[in-house]
Amino acid sequence: IRSDNGPEFIATALREWLGRIGVKTLYIEPGSPWENGYCESFNSKLRDELLAREIFYDLREAKVLIETWRWHYNTARPHSSLGYRPPAPQAILPAAFIPP
Repeated sequence: IRSDNGPEFIATALREWLGRIGVKTLYIEPGSPWENGYCESFNSKLRDELLAREIFYDLREAKVLIETWRWHYNTARPHSSLGYRPPAPQAILPAAFIPP
C-alpha cells in the first residue's frame, strides 16, 4: 500500500493496524510531487488546459496567460466535489456596504 505521510488522525491508527496484520507500506517521500495525486492532477490540468493549447511568443505573454489561468483555476472554475462551486470565490462587498 502506498500512501502519503499526511497529518490525518487516521494515519497513525491505520499504520498500526497494517503493521499488526503484516502488511508492508510504502510512503510518499516528502517533497516528491510526482508521487502525490493532488499534484499529478494539477500538473495534468495545467498541461491539458494551458500548456498544450497555447503558443507563447514571449515571456510577458506567457506570464499573462499563466496568471489568467491560475486565477481561473483557483477562484472561478466549478469543482464537482464542492457542488460545482468555485474553490475560492471572490468576495466583493458592494460600495454601499463599505464603512467610511
